[in-house]
Amino acid sequence: MREPRQRPAGDVDYSVHGEHYSSHRRADPAIAAQVHEALGDARKILNVGAGAGSYEPSDREVVAVEPSAAMRARRPAHLTPAIDAVAEDLPFDDDAFDASMALATVHQWTDLGRGLAEMRRVTRGPVVVMAFDPSSTDGYWLAQYAPELMDVIRRRDPPLAAIREALGGTSEVRRVAIPRDCQDGFSDAYYARPEAFLDPSVRRAQSSWAFLAPGVEEAIVERLREALASGEWDRSHGFLRALERWDDSSLRLVIARRE
Repeated sequence: MREPRQRPAGDVDYSVHGEHYSSHRRADPAIAAQVHEALGDARKILNVGAGAGSYEPSDREVVAVEPSAAMRARRPAHLTPAIDAVAEDLPFDDDAFDASMALATVHQWTDLGRGLAEMRRVTRGPVVVMAFDPSSTDGYWLAQYAPELMDVIRRRDPPLAAIREALGGTSEVRRVAIPRDCQDGFSDAYYARPEAFLDPSVRRAQSSWAFLAPGVEEAIVERLREALASGEWDRSHGFLRALERWDDSSLRLVIARRE
């Protein structure tokens, strides 16, 4: 029997910081369609770093792995319970799954290469990783008001090249289009709704805010509040409010297959 962990498996303790994830981090249908298409015709799927189960296909067999007890407890009743395990040590035989997925989670792993190698080991078909491209963050308006947050994101998010190299085989990278009313509250989801960042619960549902030095979050919020009140934000970025979807975000799908 595995001994219980005495500290969080990743870089965020979701028993402290995960209170608002269920409210704000729900699967968005448009993004789900892109994820499910990338999984192909796989019938048995592994979801690593599954959290509360967002984006798990409902018409296929899914085995979920999630090391945070707080996040496992937030899985809705219609989903199968998640297994307490980490990406770096998956308790499955070689080639046990038709496909596997790891969505918005690899930036929290303690050993990216080992975790992705484990996913490749247990997966016959495609490994699908949804991650943020740290080289694309400067193009987002939030960088103007929250450069400190962008520094955190660039430090945490691994380069896409590192993900592809660790998975081996052949791989492709797809941009993920984000709808204006995106239901999954990661930072890029609010490209047309800047007022959302004034809500503390929205920020609490984005783990990178937890890494800011004391007082920095408050300073960022005040900058944005003043820009919105003065009309500065709308003069510079208001055109985004009219976009039905944003094609230039940093969100990507990496889809890797064996040679």
